[in-house]
Amino acid sequence: MSGLRAGFSQTLRAIAGDRYAMVAMIGAVLLYSVFYPSAYRHQVAGNLPIVVVDQDHSRASRALLQRVDALREVRIAAGAPDLPAARRALEAGEAEAIVLLPPGFERDILRGGQGQVVLLGNGAYLGRSATALGGIAEAVTAYAREAAAAQAAFMGVPVSPPVQVVHRPLFNTREGYGSSIVSGVSELIVHQTLLLGMGVLLGTRRQALGRRLQVAGRTLLGMAAAFWVIGLCGLLFYAGFTAWVQDYPRGGSLPGLLLAAGLFVAATVAFGLCVGSLFDTRERAFQYVTAVSIPLFFLSGLSWPAAMSPPALVALSKLLPIAPGMSAVVRANQMGATLTELAPALWNLVALTVLYGLLAAWRFRVVAPAGGMAAGGAR
Repeated sequence: MSGLRAGFSQTLRAIAGDRYAMVAMIGAVLLYSVFYPSAYRHQVAGNLPIVVVDQDHSRASRALLQRVDALREVRIAAGAPDLPAARRALEAGEAEAIVLLPPGFERDILRGGQGQVVLLGNGAYLGRSATALGGIAEAVTAYAREAAAAQAAFMGVPVSPPVQVVHRPLFNTREGYGSSIVSGVSELIVHQTLLLGMGVLLGTRRQALGRRLQVAGRTLLGMAAAFWVIGLCGLLFYAGFTAWVQDYPRGGSLPGLLLAAGLFVAATVAFGLCVGSLFDTRERAFQYVTAVSIPLFFLSGLSWPAAMSPPALVALSKLLPIAPGMSAVVRANQMGATLTELAPALWNLVALTVLYGLLAAWRFRVVAPAGGMAAGGAR
């Protein structure tokens, strides 16, 4: 029993005396117990705020909105004069969906036609958006049945429902979790595997030489080009062939995808050369990737929307290639974004390529050509 107690107490003292063990075994558990479940705290979404744009101001539009406001899933939080004002409320987090009733809604119904209702949701939280839009669609469908019966009684002949819900997802056409997550995670996989391979190579070479690497400028560019080709092929494989095989949204904007992918891989290579120059052994690369994979996933804005993140973390993510790169590639490939819409993320990647490229050149002590990689510099 004395040996059992001694081993138990010695283990506790060893953990308490090791900062890294404390962070990994205790600090990370506490952090994730608060941070990760917070996005899923609403087990069943309900009473979600929506904003209404009633441009018809008729008895029919008011009757429909009364039915919508009676739903358990949503509540009318505010009205807006036009769609841009409602969109600003949606982007500010004040509402989860928009209901737009255009002019002529009641007139079209009274003429025996179909009134138009536009429903728009916020994709930052897929569960909330789907619940809000689904509940509103049910209310619209129920109202359509009542209006159809009233039309038939008034006109004396059966008519089609005056309002018909057309469910048409814009980007995630299958409304699946895989289509939403996998496409973004693919960029993270390419990013991390490329960094891992670069880190292993650079760490192994530095360990063998015993000091920081010193290379000619052209040699460094050749290394970067080789890594860039490998990374670009991997990224296009995910965005093209894998997306086709798995039937994920793809092919939105081929020019935008090629430009975004090229700049993303270039920024990743420059970042990898800069970080890899710090590794004194090959094991450091594995340690780095293991440590940063989950934080990068959160900072990328894929699982935790940038609109809901602290501004400091959003600013930090712009210093890492994964956040603008993932945003640009997904928007170009899945959503068909134009080059103008991708411009902020693309310029961010250009700036990161220049920044980390200069830092890598400084770390590698770039010299005139003298036979490739050579030992030099200090640890």
